[in-house]
Amino acid sequence: MILMAVFVYGLIVANFATSATDNHTAAQATGVQPTVFVGIGNYLDLLASDAFQHSLKNLLLYTVVFLVGTMVIGFMWAWLLERPMRGEGIFRSVYLFPMAVSFIASGVVWRWLLNSNEGEQALGLNRLFQMVGLDFLQNPWWNNITWGIAAIALPAIWQLSGYVMALFLAGFRGVPVELREAGRMDGASEWQVYRHVIFPQLSPVALSALIIIGHMSLKAFDLIMSISKPSNYQTKVPAVDMYVFKSSFDYANSAAVGAILLIIVAVLVIPYLIYTNRKEVSGR
Repeated sequence: MILMAVFVYGLIVANFATSATDNHTAAQATGVQPTVFVGIGNYLDLLASDAFQHSLKNLLLYTVVFLVGTMVIGFMWAWLLERPMRGEGIFRSVYLFPMAVSFIASGVVWRWLLNSNEGEQALGLNRLFQMVGLDFLQNPWWNNITWGIAAIALPAIWQLSGYVMALFLAGFRGVPVELREAGRMDGASEWQVYRHVIFPQLSPVALSALIIIGHMSLKAFDLIMSISKPSNYQTKVPAVDMYVFKSSFDYANSAAVGAILLIIVAVLVIPYLIYTNRKEVSGR
């Protein structure tokens, strides 16, 4: 409890305190110049800036694509593996393996796969499209100024769909056999058993997956940095802004961005924690 108090909550308080100062230069960071308390001024300036608004829009787009992709693919994989089948362990391992790869390592590979060169200079996926006669599918991927961040969500989907699959598969296997048999004895078809008996039982699993994957997407940093660069406007997200501010000794704005991310994650996670706690209490 002491370690948590000091190194988690104590540092959160220190971060908020730094975000409320005018500590924007190296001289202030080293104590050569005094800092002044500015309250929520840094937050208002950030939220009013077009660059940070662009980062927030990128984060929203990345989160939506990431969530939809992982939930849909993970659910479909789990549904396919739900019934015992030959070689199930092999398929499960193949789907889960990407989780064992770090975002940095996979980002290096995906940076080549998502190469923006087209035509004769095409590489990666664009080269594949050219080889199979699908030249019209070639595109600049993460270099696209409008939806470039959505292309970076593709490797994230590849990497974490297996995790969502494991959650849903556990949910499928947790549905009692008696419920399935009762539905069949009442004359329900196999699809009706899934639709009215099994799928409703998966709602807690789906909620857990949404919260876990959602908060991971909000903190996206290493994958984006390994594919793109901090200076690339089209793939900027708040976590990258925080790194850029810190690198230029603008600790106040860096702390403010971190605080904004913390608030966004808290808005997502705290209601879920309250919900699960109430369920545990009511189940006792």
